[in-house]
Amino acid sequence: MNARSLAIIALGSNIGDSQDILLRAIERLETLSAEPLRRSSLWQTSPVDCPPGSPPFVNAVVGLAPRLRETPESLLAGLLALEKEFGRKLKLVHNEPRRLDLDLIAFGQEIRVSKSLTLPHPRATRRRFVLQPLSEFAPDLVLPGQVSTVSELLMRLETGEKLVRLS
Repeated sequence: MNARSLAIIALGSNIGDSQDILLRAIERLETLSAEPLRRSSLWQTSPVDCPPGSPPFVNAVVGLAPRLRETPESLLAGLLALEKEFGRKLKLVHNEPRRLDLDLIAFGQEIRVSKSLTLPHPRATRRRFVLQPLSEFAPDLVLPGQVSTVSELLMRLETGEKLVRLS
């Protein structure tokens, strides 16, 4: 399956054993994919737009092949259920620390704008913690609505984010 057909999911954690949490979440995401996942390394990243004193994150990105009849909305529902399974509570503070955060970045070439879902994710192209891991397995991917590849977006990105590859 080519990268243009994948559902792209960004994972993050900054509470608990974040590396273990992400590895277990990736195993669970594998069960939602019609083919083996494409996945990035794990990255330690500085918090972006988080409350002061927030701990660093561990981030990764996976590409899964949506199952037959899967929709962006049904996949999002599955991601929200998985977050809850891993102990995610309702947000009290914007971008507060969390055990598991799953963001649906893209679903093939779908474009959606609704109260519950915007595709592609509106901030993905401005986040090194998304683009760097995604570039490991889909450097030539052009996200819907973009003209530049993931690699090109990454090269032009100017943020203060610090990333360190963990594994």
